[in-house]
Amino acid sequence: MELMSYRMKFFSQLRIVIVFLSSIVVCGFLISCSSNNKVTSGLLAPKPMEHSGGVIQVYSARTKGAKQAVSVHTWFSVKRANDSHYTSYEIIGWRLRRNDSALVVRETTPDRDWWGHQPKLLLDYREKDVDKLINKIEVAVENYEYKHEYRAYPGPNSNTFTATIARAVPELGLDLPSTAIGKDYKTFSHLVGRSASGGLQASLLGLLALTIGIEEGLELNVLGLNFEFDIFDFAVELPAIGRIGPDAAIVNRTNETESVPKQTIINTVN
Repeated sequence: MELMSYRMKFFSQLRIVIVFLSSIVVCGFLISCSSNNKVTSGLLAPKPMEHSGGVIQVYSARTKGAKQAVSVHTWFSVKRANDSHYTSYEIIGWRLRRNDSALVVRETTPDRDWWGHQPKLLLDYREKDVDKLINKIEVAVENYEYKHEYRAYPGPNSNTFTATIARAVPELGLDLPSTAIGKDYKTFSHLVGRSASGGLQASLLGLLALTIGIEEGLELNVLGLNFEFDIFDFAVELPAIGRIGPDAAIVNRTNETESVPKQTIINTVN
């Protein structure tokens, strides 16, 4: 009887977990579909002919296929002062089938869509030291250790790349969303260290992690599913669903050299 009671209790708890995870996936898929209701592609980055100053931006967009229900793809786009173009840095897994590296560096539209999914602005940095920080970004990209490997889960993937670059440039204070699966990926030799925003993080291969920081607040990662309690912005972030509360886009624009319209995109979810 005791064994039967234990089994009943186990399966009852298992059903709760399955229902919870299924609800998250369904909600994530619905949010992914609704994210295209508002067109943001081509509207978030200042045009080089209208803004001569330097710019560092970070974007996210829902991924392709079934993964879109739970995860986003992220990338960096930068423009030095007086440049006439943006350079984007990202990891694209399928590139490994044709090349020896998944790292993609290209001059392209920074705020483009990703497989039809609209981009969301995570960071917009235009301070006086922007060109110096771009130098640090370029060095971090060159030294990225996972160029030649890719795993969608738990990493290293595109979000691992973005988080790694952000750790090398803590001045940006980048807070990646809970839907950026892979951002917490670290090997055993880097169990404890800096988070993407410059906070403190302990992570076991991105499968179990705890992060504390001004930007993140308190964040718990269980099997790649992130739960963030942003106590400073009065918001929470949930797996697949993303952010619920005030928008988290970090905007630093004290170095404006022209009067540039500031598009404010307020979303409650990622």
